[in-house]
Amino acid sequence: MVKHLFDLVRANLPADPAAKTFIETAEGTRLTYADLMERSAAYASALVDLGVKPGDRVAVQVEKSAEVVFLYLGAVRAGAVFLPLNTAYTAAEIEYFLGDAEPALFVCDPGKRAPMEPVARAAGVGQVATLDGNGRGTLAEAADAAGTDFADVPREPDDLAAILYTSGTTGRSKGAMLTHANLASNAETLAETWRFSADDVLIHALPVFHTHGLFVATNVVLASGAAMFFLSKFDPKQILSLMPRATTMMGVPTFYTRLLKEPGLTPDATKSIRLFVSGSAPLLAETHREWQARTGHAILERYGMTETNMNTSNPYEGARIAGTVGLALPGVAVRVVDPETGAHLPADAVGMIEVKGPNVFKGYWRMPEKTAAEFKTDGFFITGDLGKIDPQGYVHIVGRGKDLIITGGYNVYPKEVENELDALPGIVESAVIGLPHSDFGEGVTAVVVARADAPGEAEMLQTLEGRLARFKCPKRILFADELPRNAMGKVQKNVLRETHAQLYQG
Repeated sequence: MVKHLFDLVRANLPADPAAKTFIETAEGTRLTYADLMERSAAYASALVDLGVKPGDRVAVQVEKSAEVVFLYLGAVRAGAVFLPLNTAYTAAEIEYFLGDAEPALFVCDPGKRAPMEPVARAAGVGQVATLDGNGRGTLAEAADAAGTDFADVPREPDDLAAILYTSGTTGRSKGAMLTHANLASNAETLAETWRFSADDVLIHALPVFHTHGLFVATNVVLASGAAMFFLSKFDPKQILSLMPRATTMMGVPTFYTRLLKEPGLTPDATKSIRLFVSGSAPLLAETHREWQARTGHAILERYGMTETNMNTSNPYEGARIAGTVGLALPGVAVRVVDPETGAHLPADAVGMIEVKGPNVFKGYWRMPEKTAAEFKTDGFFITGDLGKIDPQGYVHIVGRGKDLIITGGYNVYPKEVENELDALPGIVESAVIGLPHSDFGEGVTAVVVARADAPGEAEMLQTLEGRLARFKCPKRILFADELPRNAMGKVQKNVLRETHAQLYQG
């Protein structure tokens, strides 16, 4: 077992670090593995000079740049705990995170320092530094002035390497404590499962304040000595132009739906890519099929969480089944239980998904009671996701436990209704929610994004009545130009519930 996350980087360095590209930016700047070693050491030195001690949190709300990766690795090398924050968070939201995590240092964009510094000071943060999207700022200047020779601070496998706050849609955000062993074990497992090597070049257009962009994409590259195109944003035309020089891409479903609108997406354009990975939100089976028809490639969908890193993956070799998130990763145990009794359920029975493995987090920051409530006595973590495991071992996500609809005493799993809606002609996508209903407790309600050729509400309802039990059929189908999503592309059903809360109350 790797004791220190940075040991994983050292173990996979190329023979000549100065000759091997680690990052190439959109502007064509190339940074090598030698740059990685020197720059991460400089940031580690700068953090220590600023008074950051082992175990201290370093909170970071900055735009994506290569320097953020070096800062992340510098924090790890200094024995600190890296705390990335969504760039969309407001000062009021940041106030909560800083007050809860009590970081020794807060790093923000230079343009936000004026409003953020009083917030940080009020939260008791000792130091405030800056870093912009071009990789410049007071912290970069401190790293410039620091030495590039740094002895990594010793860490144990169970020591914290990072805290990520959950993007929970209800209640208080919780800080998931991720250890060196959590991150290193998952990176090694994914690199092996997905056949990553030093010959790979990853297209990286994801944000780096989230598990997907920072711990899946970046760590897998580091665990294999690969290279990556490091892009500040997702631009379909730019992605297509880079594909001939790349071998892999990781993205959220929106990446793939947007690329499918590009006429340049052809088998020839994607012929050098050996693997397309999708995650962070459910990939529609229709998107999976359309992508395969257009490119000849089957997208590999996987399943993970902020708290657990990655749990399952469709196979690299073997059937990648649309609508599933694949098989349990090596070393990870996945089971489905009755949410009420905890009894293990047989194949194809829907229940609560629970997971256990070296990838699963240490617990919630300063929330011991919540941590205890979410772990079973045998070490399994209750994910909050409803799903089933089919006889072949493939995991199917049905929905979040909180999204379960109970109407007239019957349980309705939104995914089942959404699948039928998505199969109707002219439907782009759908979201099914439960809304307060005086007769049924909750009324099954669908919100759909439709093309002009889609049938009307009455016709859709009539079709669904022939495909679903009556209690599962929506009471109403509402139309929207788009579904609300969070930064990682997940549909925000809580927003839909709030927007339409009074639908059946009038």
